[in-house]
Amino acid sequence: MSLLTVKNLSQTFIDKTLYEDASFVLNKEDHMGVTGQNGVGKSTLIRILTGEISQDDGQVKWQNKIQVGYLDQYAHLTAGMTIKEFLQTAFAPLYKKEKQLNELYAEYGERGDEILLDQAGKIQTLLEEKEFYDIDTKIDRVATGLGLAELGYNHDVAKLSGGQRSKLILAKLLLQNPDVLVLDEPTNYLDVNHIDWLADYLNNFTGAFIVVSHDYDFLGRITNCIIDIDFGTITRYTGDLKHALRQKEADRESYLKAYANQQRKIKKTKAYIRKNKAGSRSKSAKSREKQLAKMDILTPPKNNRKAHVMFPYVETASNLLLQTQDLVIGYDEALVKSAFNFSVGNGEKVAVTGFNGIGKTTLLKTLLGRLKPIYGSYELSATAKLAYFKQDLVWPNKNMTPLQYLQEEFPRLRPRELRQSLARMGLTAQQAMSPLKELSGGEQEKVKLAQMAFEPSNLLFLDEPTNHLDVDTKDSLRKAIESFKGGVIIVSHERDFFRGNWIDKTIDIEKMS
Repeated sequence: MSLLTVKNLSQTFIDKTLYEDASFVLNKEDHMGVTGQNGVGKSTLIRILTGEISQDDGQVKWQNKIQVGYLDQYAHLTAGMTIKEFLQTAFAPLYKKEKQLNELYAEYGERGDEILLDQAGKIQTLLEEKEFYDIDTKIDRVATGLGLAELGYNHDVAKLSGGQRSKLILAKLLLQNPDVLVLDEPTNYLDVNHIDWLADYLNNFTGAFIVVSHDYDFLGRITNCIIDIDFGTITRYTGDLKHALRQKEADRESYLKAYANQQRKIKKTKAYIRKNKAGSRSKSAKSREKQLAKMDILTPPKNNRKAHVMFPYVETASNLLLQTQDLVIGYDEALVKSAFNFSVGNGEKVAVTGFNGIGKTTLLKTLLGRLKPIYGSYELSATAKLAYFKQDLVWPNKNMTPLQYLQEEFPRLRPRELRQSLARMGLTAQQAMSPLKELSGGEQEKVKLAQMAFEPSNLLFLDEPTNHLDVDTKDSLRKAIESFKGGVIIVSHERDFFRGNWIDKTIDIEKMS
């Protein structure tokens, strides 16, 4: 029996049909990946499966008594609670049992009733079976694997960065050890080492899982089946990711041919009906009209326009755009033991790597002048013109449309120019006029990239620009960075993004700690 059965699922979002009459199953042994372009409904599907929203039509049925664990990025974190205390909440039912056990022993000490001792024995057996007395070891294993232990178990959860917060919530979910894990973009805030650890953890996970990820390197390492969302339906492929992508491409070509043939047939039939509806062949025309009405019309291809990322360049006569001198970064105290001494030349592409929370974003903010150095200095060329891509999806007002947002950022530009920039990023006219909060993470990232098309520079600071982006958009982003004539400092946790020979130097902050 399947753990999850989805039948005839249909869902519409604004004016767009995400899927219609779609079906698939999740079996006990499935390590399932979810793929598809930005905006096709991957995160919406996860929200339907976890009961966060209701589907328009169809059936979503989990097997009885199945525990489903969902990576909730918006989980509440109480100020004053430590990392250790938050992770211990993953075992709240067991701690409750321990409290009952202690109360029973205390009551037995007063009354000497053997029934109490028998009840205590049953609870003791349960706690041992659930490995209650190994909780600290379990917490340490997961916290170390995800880079939380190094922050200190007494660290206040309210003082964590966005990335650290996401890792903490993921760690709690893994410690709960549900029957099924449901993870939406779990690697967005993980560095390479922690992604490796998570991949090993998931490969050894005895339950089933469903993972949405645009990091195909990660997805290829952990999955044995794929569900892909395209053409308004959900297709399941058994086997590894490479096999699924090859089969998808073949299916796509077949579908496009079938769709084109059907459209030609419909056009020809409608022409025949118009021509003969009132003539001697009216009976034949009416017959064809009935056939047309009963035809199972194929869903038209969705908006599959590829993004064309562009970073406008400002000329500079300087060969050296940035130079650091014994630069030490941090807030109240230094984040890294060693000082930074590096330069960025015009046309040079520099990658910044290291585990989450080590100081990659802090380094960028310091070089941008948003944070003061703890010690040392840096010097920018007199003709350096900076542009900055922030990794978060924070907007002044999420009810604004992309067009309204860009109009406020660039009041002197004509709406037509702004629309063209959004269209170059593959966003439709409808998406350009929809509230930002209704766009997928990938679509919101595309709005940020569209904004950078109006910010000419010769030194780019890119902080995790690949988060949420689909494969085609990441390819376009890479090409735009490679062809940019100025200097680039880029932070990314995706090792696959750095493949090739386009990175000139790498600053590994871990080696400086």
